[in-house]
Amino acid sequence: MDKKAPRSKSGTGIFIAPKSDIAFKEMMRCEEVRRHFISDVLEIPPEEIRSVRLENPFLSRRGYREKQCILDVRMLLNDNSRINVELQVRRLAYWDKRSLFYLSKMYTEDLFTGQRYDRLKKCIVISILEFYGDGNPGYHKVYHLRDREGRLYSDQFEIHIIELNRELTGDRLDDWIRLLRVESEKELNEMQSDNVGVMRAVNEVKAMNLRKWWRTLHEARLKAQRDQWAMEEAMKEDSMAAGMAEGMAQGMAEGMAVGLSQGELLRSRQAILDLLEDFGEIPQDIRGVIDSEEDRDILKIWLKSAARAEDFEDFRNRIK
Repeated sequence: MDKKAPRSKSGTGIFIAPKSDIAFKEMMRCEEVRRHFISDVLEIPPEEIRSVRLENPFLSRRGYREKQCILDVRMLLNDNSRINVELQVRRLAYWDKRSLFYLSKMYTEDLFTGQRYDRLKKCIVISILEFYGDGNPGYHKVYHLRDREGRLYSDQFEIHIIELNRELTGDRLDDWIRLLRVESEKELNEMQSDNVGVMRAVNEVKAMNLRKWWRTLHEARLKAQRDQWAMEEAMKEDSMAAGMAEGMAQGMAEGMAVGLSQGELLRSRQAILDLLEDFGEIPQDIRGVIDSEEDRDILKIWLKSAARAEDFEDFRNRIK
């Protein structure tokens, strides 16, 4: 799961949005929330859900060289289907391949040498994205293994993609989307739904925002995330500088082109904007200054300032 979470000032301090890492996982700890969410996504009547238990999110490894997989929210439905629910706020490179890799690992985890294939359980991935996963219409898309005529080959793999930024359609998932779009305490208090699971989730998030311990943990995670993004961007800058030096030494014109590319300027600006979005909607004056800056060294300094800033005014003061 992407760890980035928007924040806004409220009467109780930092607001923990429902789509933040800790809030989403805490909501899913509630069985009533899980039951209704899975019922609405998979279109299963609630009475047919006998159990939906949380499982260890760490998938087992067969050797120390094998990549460790950590799922966001892992469930066992009716003792015969495994589900991984992940919420991605920040776009990931190759997220579709990553999702398939985790799905495959989850499917084969329980099968060892000499065991029968009937031990394998159906696996379902539910990816909730705050970016556009593909160009297909609708915010809820379901994928299965089918032939070119559309005939089902196997129901063992099932992938759901739910895109938060698309237009609502009157579907039973609409209220879940509205909840995950909530950005402030005011919006949370105004949230109303006939869906019992959604309202239970609303109450869970309200309770989290009343507890100082949760807010302190949330703020600490945000700070760690900002520092990590700043370090990653600095490493990219350093690597690019090294690449330029090597390219010039070898007389390779492409080395200089890469080092001075407009794409790097755009990525640096976007990294700053990503950090500032934690404070809410970015003021036009700040966005304009960042978008017009052409000096890579200045953008690098501003990136560090964005990671350390407490709010928009603090950022303005730091870049003066």
